Amino acid sequence: MFGKAALEAVLGKLRVGGLTVQWWDGSKKSYGPGKPVATLALNDPSVVGRMLRNMSLGFSECYMDGLIEIEGDIRDLIILAHQNRAAFPKLSHRTFGSFVRGVTLAASAAQSRQDISHHYDRGNDFYALWLDETMIYSCAYFKKKTDTLKEAQLQKIDHTLKKLQLQKGMRLLDIGSGWGWLILTAAKRYGVHTHGITHSKEQLAKTRARIKAEGLEQLVTVELRDYRELTGTEMYDRIVSVGMYEHVGRPNQRQYFETVTRLLKPGGISLLHTITKHLELPMDPMISKHIFPGTYVPSWREVINFLPEYDLHLTDVESLRRHYAMTVDHWSKNYEREVEKVREMFDEHFVRMWRLYLRGGTTAFELGTLDLHQFVFTKGITNDLPLTREYLYR
Repeated sequence: MFGKAALEAVLGKLRVGGLTVQWWDGSKKSYGPGKPVATLALNDPSVVGRMLRNMSLGFSECYMDGLIEIEGDIRDLIILAHQNRAAFPKLSHRTFGSFVRGVTLAASAAQSRQDISHHYDRGNDFYALWLDETMIYSCAYFKKKTDTLKEAQLQKIDHTLKKLQLQKGMRLLDIGSGWGWLILTAAKRYGVHTHGITHSKEQLAKTRARIKAEGLEQLVTVELRDYRELTGTEMYDRIVSVGMYEHVGRPNQRQYFETVTRLLKPGGISLLHTITKHLELPMDPMISKHIFPGTYVPSWREVINFLPEYDLHLTDVESLRRHYAMTVDHWSKNYEREVEKVREMFDEHFVRMWRLYLRGGTTAFELGTLDLHQFVFTKGITNDLPLTREYLYR
């Protein structure tokens, strides 16, 4: 049984900033040398044990259950924890191994569908509340800080498609095509034949509606399918994947690149847009258990390490970390503006869970604990690509 004194011993190790805690017995005390960035109201003695057993998961679940109230910005709390990470109990990889299927077990296509559905099939109406009208749910591209979210998302699509160097008549495969904006834009702007695959029934329905509304049935197709199930003889000039690789899982990374190699024509170009980490580390247990089951965020060097094995040649790498921090900040603010509608759709537990996810995501990219990279590579050697990046910025 953990007592109040055990948590106070941890809080007494704060060396940067400050935090005020209101205990369940009504007492209040501040910890740390600096001005408190927030006040935590701990409403039940059980929170101590849950937090000390696993600080991230215990704190998150107690907040979701209403046993902890936060006066202040969750972002400031996360920054404080990061600044004082030496003060908190070390969490071994074994501590949350049971929540990290993507690290330890190779998920089947059926399990991947279930994991994707857990997150993406919350309903298109839910996502429409806080995404912009494009319904693009991945890192945007800000040319200036005053860009709107929609402007930045359209700029991301433009930036990504330019890297693929599309030409009319080509065939483009989008692995994890979301709500379809990229494949529709590629078809309209470049005259390419595009095919998208997704695990989400909600995304499939929305994409098909958009294809019909745009009259693009002859150029754009989409289906509910796992990338590992693409066993046909059709090959593609270009393959793109935006925000899907995180769902592959660590044991299946090799299979992803095997699939891309098999489906990409010699000399073809592929772009992989994925969240990354600096080192190979397990997922945060709260995210693995409640938000993205089955996911694994790779290090950037893990991704690059696979390329030579499949004669895939890296031509460009770009970090969009700061762009993703700005993107998730937009989502978080939109979410809070519509939070009453979210509460009507779900419940208070869900509201708090997604608040933690979005505010935590903003902060993780700001602090660099998460990054976002776009990797561009070719199948085999090709000598007819532009010599400079000027083509990206015309």
